[in-house]
Amino acid sequence: MGRRIDFYDDPAAPKPNSLVPSVNVVVTNEAGEVLMIRRSDNDNWAVPGGAIDLGESIPAAAIRETVEETGITCEITGLVGTYSDPRHVILYTSNGEARQEFSLVLTARAVGGEPTPSDESREVRWVPRGEVATLTMDRSMRLRIERYLAGEGKPYIG
Repeated sequence: MGRRIDFYDDPAAPKPNSLVPSVNVVVTNEAGEVLMIRRSDNDNWAVPGGAIDLGESIPAAAIRETVEETGITCEITGLVGTYSDPRHVILYTSNGEARQEFSLVLTARAVGGEPTPSDESREVRWVPRGEVATLTMDRSMRLRIERYLAGEGKPYIG
C-alpha cells in the first residue's frame, strides 16, 4: 500500500491533478463518543470516509465508507460542512495522484456493528469527546472535527 501525504499551503506540494468528491463521517454512539480510525496509509487518526462512487448518493457513500473502514453501521443525521480548500493537496504515492481537497463532512449515529479494523484502518475505537484533541491527526481533519465538537449549528462552507 502506498502512503498518503497531506500538504497545506506548502510551496513544495505537488500540483493537483485531480478533484474527487468525498465524504467524512463523524459517527457518535449513545455515550457521545466519536468513532475514530488510525489510518493505515499515514498512521494519523481520522473519522471514516472516502470517495463517492459514480451512481452513489452522498449518504450512501458515507454509510458504505463507515462500514468498510470500521465495521460500524450508521444513520446519517446532519452536515458539519463542506471543505474544498485548494491549499490542501493530498498526494497518494501509490499512483502519483495529487488531489485537491473536496470533502463533505456529515454527522451520523451508530446503529450496529463492532469496531473492526480494515485494510484502510489499523485501529478503530470509540473516543470520548474530551480525548479527541489529544490524537495525532492532519490539520484538515483536526479542523473538521473541531468544528463538529464546537457545535456551532450552522454548516461550515469552505
